[in-house]
Amino acid sequence: MAKRASLLISEPNEKWIQAQIGSKEFSSRSEVLNDLIRQARKTEAIRERLKLAETSAKERGWITTTPDEMLDGFKESARRDGEL
Repeated sequence: MAKRASLLISEPNEKWIQAQIGSKEFSSRSEVLNDLIRQARKTEAIRERLKLAETSAKERGWITTTPDEMLDGFKESARRDGEL
């Protein structure tokens, strides 16, 4: 069941919402806001799955480097490949 809500939206956000409606991708403010909430919920679920996978990998000993060591390795590879 849908619930009606009263929201205060900043001017820049209102302009963005109106642009989304103007692009014909959405037909109303409600559609824009509901889509944003759906996307945020999906992102939250993905982050949670990634955290669980990382924890599981660490517990099984599959990860032997720290995040900082991994980042340093990625940067070094990018430098070697001329991307950084």
